[in-house]
Amino acid sequence: MNDISRKRSSELFEEAKTYFPGGVNSPVRAFKSVFGSPLFIERGDGAYLWDADGNKFIDFCCSWGPLILGHNHPSVREAVQETLVKGMSFGAPTRLENELASLILSNNKKIGKIRFVSSGTEAVMSALRLARGFTGKNKIIKFEGCYHGHVDSMLVKAGSGLVTFGETSSAGIPKAFADETIVVPLNDRHAVESAFATFGEDVAAVIIEGVPANNGLLMQDVEYVHFLREITRKHQALLIMDEVITGFRLGFEGASAYYDIEPDIVTYGKIIGGGMPVGAYGASAEIMSNISPDGAVYQAGTLSGNPVAMAAGIAQLSELLKPGFYEELERKTQAFVQSIRDYCSAKSYQLRIFTLGSIFWFAFTDKDIKSAADIDAQSMEIFKRLHRELLNRGVYFGPSGYEVGFISAAHSEACLEQAKTAIFESLDIVMA
Repeated sequence: MNDISRKRSSELFEEAKTYFPGGVNSPVRAFKSVFGSPLFIERGDGAYLWDADGNKFIDFCCSWGPLILGHNHPSVREAVQETLVKGMSFGAPTRLENELASLILSNNKKIGKIRFVSSGTEAVMSALRLARGFTGKNKIIKFEGCYHGHVDSMLVKAGSGLVTFGETSSAGIPKAFADETIVVPLNDRHAVESAFATFGEDVAAVIIEGVPANNGLLMQDVEYVHFLREITRKHQALLIMDEVITGFRLGFEGASAYYDIEPDIVTYGKIIGGGMPVGAYGASAEIMSNISPDGAVYQAGTLSGNPVAMAAGIAQLSELLKPGFYEELERKTQAFVQSIRDYCSAKSYQLRIFTLGSIFWFAFTDKDIKSAADIDAQSMEIFKRLHRELLNRGVYFGPSGYEVGFISAAHSEACLEQAKTAIFESLDIVMA
């Protein structure tokens, strides 16, 4: 099969390189891990995307997860349009902030108060500052393979040894910042215990993704997550659950409810704004009372609680609260995944599909994967070829084999059948 035309996208990319570093405004968009130049998207509707060359794709990226209703959902679009005519930004309180906060808090037992921000990264940055301000401690324990946005102290990787200070993994981050971050392997109790034994008196918090889903889908045992809850309480540290991906995606209360756990602070991303630029962090009323203007932990933002984003969020989350929404989404996802598993089993293809709720991830292995170290980097070459074959057949995955896929309410049975056919044909080629 010939490659799809990318003529117009390629022209736009060449122009973009004169404006932006690498021609993009976020690195993964550059298609460095897959073939060809990036696709420039013209529009999205339901489960579909169209690029600048007129190619149509079934979209399993969903703007990296938050479009749980699909693109251009009528309720969200109409709420945005209705709000736009009243003004786009005021830098002042609006009724819509109250309405969205009430919708979230009245249906989420994990948090008592919330603060809206403009991104998931900002939510994590604020949560870390709050943890330090509340505890009076400095160090944060994070895990290899977990991504928490481009916060300076979170852009670190582990050095050699079981428990290490973070080493900067981006230029421009002072070593002193990274030294406040302790990096340990996922799914390793002994490593966490060693970190607390060494630094326990100064550990403000442990931060973990609800289910690590930025470097594969790294399913953690329930017992391990509960262990993190117990050891943080033992050492008077906080447990921060980064639910930017899992929040409102696995269920209205996200991974916190899935694991039946009470984190101290939770962070959310743009799913709470229907895909608009928004995020939030929440905690008990006691912990949140430390945030300015009530307390001494400062955090502010002109666009925090932006009315357009709030209106989109109210519309989207109202849809998620309808009876059976999550059950139907999971049923559809699991049936889709099982069909691909059955096909691979019949063909003896070495492919495991990890899945939870409406999230899935292809791993070209026969092993269980619970940590970043378990992922075979060489297998990404297989995904690279698969990505090209899928694009040629009208199926869009995120342009990296480490990224997960998402199914939305807009993915119909017919649409998923079409995608499966494309996936089967593509697997036959790359696994031959």
